[in-house]
Amino acid sequence: MIFREATRQDLPVVLALLADDGTERAGVSGAHERAFAAIEADVRNELLVLVDADEVVGCLQLTYVPGLGQGGRERALVEAVRIRADRRGDGLGAELMRLAVERARGRGCGLVQLTSNKRRGAAHRFYERLGFARSHEGFKLHLGQDPDQHPEP
Repeated sequence: MIFREATRQDLPVVLALLADDGTERAGVSGAHERAFAAIEADVRNELLVLVDADEVVGCLQLTYVPGLGQGGRERALVEAVRIRADRRGDGLGAELMRLAVERARGRGCGLVQLTSNKRRGAAHRFYERLGFARSHEGFKLHLGQDPDQHPEP
């Protein structure tokens, strides 16, 4: 297994992983290209992949958020955690999360946090097995904008 930063060549596979649960659409759009370029250019963002035998089998995004809490230490926000459907149950998700937590700890983060869709009960049990606690209620406000309809900043 190799754990590394994603490259542009990984983008179609990462998007397919995200689309697997029906929450995203598959295929690389201009908005995806811009988002990948922004993540790649930002020292506080990492799109990471887990590779087995030259195939991407998992991914996640880590965003390091500065703040005054946690003694002024950054927190690591974990998003877009996915393991390829045919490889689930092999311990790859736990390994991916272990590596992400290790990376955050090495950066000096005070905590690792994530949100998970309320419909993903199996994911919630998975995160709890890894030691994550349900400590907060999350809220989102969808703005209803199509990112492909807006010019680059």
